[in-house]
Amino acid sequence: MSDGTPADLFFDAAINLLRRVREEEAEPIRAAGTLLADTVAAGGRLFAFGAGHSSLAAQDVVYRAGGLALMNLLAVPGVVGVDVTPATLGSALERVDGLASAVLDTSPVRAGDALVIISLSGRNALPVEMALNARALGVKVIGVTSVAYAAETTSRHVSGTFLKDHCDLVLDSKIAVGDAELTLDTIPAPFAPASTVVTTALMQAVMATAAATLAERGIEPPLLRSGNVDGGHEWNGRVMREYGDRIFYRH
Repeated sequence: MSDGTPADLFFDAAINLLRRVREEEAEPIRAAGTLLADTVAAGGRLFAFGAGHSSLAAQDVVYRAGGLALMNLLAVPGVVGVDVTPATLGSALERVDGLASAVLDTSPVRAGDALVIISLSGRNALPVEMALNARALGVKVIGVTSVAYAAETTSRHVSGTFLKDHCDLVLDSKIAVGDAELTLDTIPAPFAPASTVVTTALMQAVMATAAATLAERGIEPPLLRSGNVDGGHEWNGRVMREYGDRIFYRH
């Protein structure tokens, strides 16, 4: 590790990744935002899914101030962050064949909707099958993943494929295999993961693009306001009444 405090070096690494994503993924981000805007304009619903820590970026765009009210979390019990004990159970569930099919069959997802699937490695059965099955239903799929994993690791899905192979659009987070940005002679393993920072920023960039695209078409984007500012609750109540048939997190 070069000169600088570990904190400085982590910030530098994260900033450099964000710059790469900004420059190299500009067109996929625009396309993804446009796809979401198209879905909203056509009366479709929006969903986001992620397993383990990838779920954090999915949750970050659901029911939040400044966000699209129509973004719903497609939750799979046991894999939403580290909400189970032991936490390793969540990792094991990501590798279970058939789980994605059961989830989609019992979810409100339908043809004409859009689903963002976030998986850093994109190699486990759950995100791969989620993309495969969603597209078979007529759902548009946006994958957010590190494409490097497909070149440097093997798939854990029976097809031998990765998430990126089953998406209408792919956003590459540029995260290196292993998700650790720093090394130190006195520490035997690399450390300081940046995937959550980068993936969350990617998601918010797509949401911003979708909102602006709707506005350019003369459609007021269904945005939520903070409940901690005057008038926020009233604003959100109006949005939820207007789009209640496409919002599932309040039921």
